[in-house]
Amino acid sequence: MYPLGFLFGLGFDTATEVGLLGISAAEASRGLPIWSILVFPALFTAGMALIDSTDSILMLGAYGWAFVKPIRKLYYNMTITFVSVVVALLIGGIQALGLVGGQFNLHGTLWDAIGGLNAHFGAFGLIIIGVFVVSWMASIFIYRRNRYDDIEVNSEPAL
Repeated sequence: MYPLGFLFGLGFDTATEVGLLGISAAEASRGLPIWSILVFPALFTAGMALIDSTDSILMLGAYGWAFVKPIRKLYYNMTITFVSVVVALLIGGIQALGLVGGQFNLHGTLWDAIGGLNAHFGAFGLIIIGVFVVSWMASIFIYRRNRYDDIEVNSEPAL
């Protein structure tokens, strides 16, 4: 269990890992050799290591840029917080509306669209990535257009 705990500690998604273990167990019960079964966890580990490493490099660059000047840190934190709240409300709203539509057996254009979004929630992740990319691009454009780097920041307390 130690290696499994180590993998979970690296940030792997619990539901995906449990599903992967289920697939491996099902294939083992059908007589697949152990070395062939270990391909699933190895590929999963390689994919997650690539994504986590890429995320770490991007975040290091973003935080490095933000902490050069105090105004950048403020602007970066406000932008990321705003986009995160919008995405969280969007995801929570879609999930809640999906539950309401399912419980009350609601139908119509809106409810069918909500049901479609809930059925393909994995693809919705790509939309969320797009929202973050577009918001970062817009944020950079606005930051440069308004010349926030030229704002003088006085860190001395006023008397």
